[in-house]
Amino acid sequence: MSLGSISVSSALEPMVFSRQNRLVIKASVTLRELVVRDCQAVHAFAGRPEACRYQAWGPNTEEQTRAFVRSASDDRLRSPRTRFAYAVCLDDDLIGIGELKVRSRVHRQGEISYLVHPRVWGRGVGTAIGGELLSRGFGQLGLHRIYATCDPRNLGSSRVLGKLGMTHEGRHRHTALIRDGWRDSEVFSILDEEWASGPASGDREIRDRASGSRPGTGTGRAAQGHPECDV
Repeated sequence: MSLGSISVSSALEPMVFSRQNRLVIKASVTLRELVVRDCQAVHAFAGRPEACRYQAWGPNTEEQTRAFVRSASDDRLRSPRTRFAYAVCLDDDLIGIGELKVRSRVHRQGEISYLVHPRVWGRGVGTAIGGELLSRGFGQLGLHRIYATCDPRNLGSSRVLGKLGMTHEGRHRHTALIRDGWRDSEVFSILDEEWASGPASGDREIRDRASGSRPGTGTGRAAQGHPECDV
């Protein structure tokens, strides 16, 4: 899947920096395996036009959301497992999804993405999800490089990826045909040794972008009808 908010609110603060300057997730934001009974909660945001503004899928019908959740749940049984889809909960309320995909086991390459309910945009949830996905990709799966993509207009997601310490590698042209035409994709990545040394301080600004982005709409490559998005 491919799944951003910009800032952390003082009321919520779902992420902080440890003494080693490493992202850690507070107990209020948790990730667990996505299961079939999550369909209704996922559809609450996957069916909203603003949530999929920069994606080739959506807004989802209920059946499309059910198909996505069933597929994600079934992939848990595959061996070797290459797709890890998580429900993101805030105080036991499902408010987003995060996904980590192993793109190459031989070359230890992975991709992260997330999608967040618009009602919690701007509260740091996307950054918290991204940090946890990177931690699992490097710490549990032993990946060497993890990347994410986002629409050039989605400045919120670009800032999230910068906060995670990811490097802007460049722009891939016309990667998806969405509702308002061909979409380019900005590509960001981080290596295991870079993650081990801690994320860079502050945002990595991407210049010369078009204005008008909406924070919280996420990142990544999306399959038609699936609530997958850019980080």
